[in-house]
Amino acid sequence: MNRVKRTEELKSTDRKALKLNLDSTKYGTFAEIGAGQEVARHFFKVGGAAGTIANSISAYDMEFSDAIYGKCNRYVSKDRLKKMLDHEYRLLETRLSKIRGDRTCFFVYANTVSARNYQGTNDCHGWMGIRWQIFPKSPPVTIIIHVRMGDKSNDLQQDALGILGVNLIHAAFNLYQESEKLIESLADSLERKRIEVDMIQFSDGFSKEFDNRILSLLLVQYGLTNAVVFGNNGKVVQPSELFYKKNVILHRGSFRPFTKVNLDMVENATVAFKEDQESNQSLVTVMEITMRNLLLHNKDIDLDDFLFRVDTINALGYPVLVSNYFQYYRLSAYLRRFTQENIGLALGINSLIDILDQRHYEDLDGGILESFGRLFKSKVKLYIYPMQGNAYAKFLKLIRSDFRRSQEMPPIKSGSTITPENLVVPKDLSHLYSHLLQNNLIKTIPTFNPSYSEIFSRQIMSDILEGKSGWESQLPEPVADLIIKRGLWKKR
Repeated sequence: MNRVKRTEELKSTDRKALKLNLDSTKYGTFAEIGAGQEVARHFFKVGGAAGTIANSISAYDMEFSDAIYGKCNRYVSKDRLKKMLDHEYRLLETRLSKIRGDRTCFFVYANTVSARNYQGTNDCHGWMGIRWQIFPKSPPVTIIIHVRMGDKSNDLQQDALGILGVNLIHAAFNLYQESEKLIESLADSLERKRIEVDMIQFSDGFSKEFDNRILSLLLVQYGLTNAVVFGNNGKVVQPSELFYKKNVILHRGSFRPFTKVNLDMVENATVAFKEDQESNQSLVTVMEITMRNLLLHNKDIDLDDFLFRVDTINALGYPVLVSNYFQYYRLSAYLRRFTQENIGLALGINSLIDILDQRHYEDLDGGILESFGRLFKSKVKLYIYPMQGNAYAKFLKLIRSDFRRSQEMPPIKSGSTITPENLVVPKDLSHLYSHLLQNNLIKTIPTFNPSYSEIFSRQIMSDILEGKSGWESQLPEPVADLIIKRGLWKKR
């Protein structure tokens, strides 16, 4: 979805900086490490900075930085950023609270970033945050974000960081009661490809509207990132914390709700995946939900509904990835940012059919061939969960695809099982599909529970919404218990 542009509120970077400079009630410190003083520079160049900037510091040298903020394992990290905010805010209050604390909202803006190095070999990312008072003498509150820079040169990355920093400071003071506008404003004057904000964290002190999980989903909805990650405890985590140098088995679904089919699929796919691997790296199993269809058709997004799904998946101990990816090759490219280890995608027969639908790749010059080339180019396999023939026949009546129109489709025998090996595909894909099977890029999950084939999440959700009983037996017990206990998905 294209980001919806604000009109009368949309401000240029310089106008935002000048507005803050001319407000005598806002006064604070800028501490920037790793890419110069690009945020402070905007406030200096528009004039009136003496009314806003108490101090500006760039502790670029590591030993000098350690002397001020203390040692830490990584210099570009949330831990380092928090130490910067703690130290600078403490100094600000100690030195100035008696002099002007009764009429001033103090703030500290800080960042620690790794912009593009001379060789162009580093991960271009960083942390930035602001700690500020909403009213004079009020307890300070904090926003922390993690960013990735997309520009190809160091100077352009610095420029983008400067704009984002001004947007963050302006939003903190002016939009702290409007979560959607605050999130949207972070991208003002920035092209989507220049900056990605893949994590946001608000401290206590905000209204329920500023639930960190809701804000993270808004990052995806407004296009500031393509994916956010929730740990198995439901808290927002930075993606590299979950995926860095790990083997990944990922199961995409709507999970509305998470059924016994989903659990059987991912557990048996994980067993098959482990048997295939020679890597000794640890394994993470994650559930993925995509917003793409809703965003593509500009449909209303019920963020609470997404959180219900996250909570029920967490009840089984799994982390959750919420993304804006539809094509699987884009999803695997996203995971490749964080790991070069093996990736397994656990899918049902229905999802395999969808992957083979050539209409999804009309935007690619090479069509489905280019898509599969990107998907399978490095250590990626599809693990396919079989489907009973009767359930498959019901499924075919619901879909509109080349498979349904295929003339080669044989009658489905009662009691038969549909697997990747006997799935009938359109003639023009037969050679490509055979190549993928023969090279073990598409594999059948060898163990599955046939009795689960008649479990359909849409029917279960309909029963839940209508207040019917009997659906509980089709869900894992912790999921059913949570839905009942919290009244999830009851008509609101």
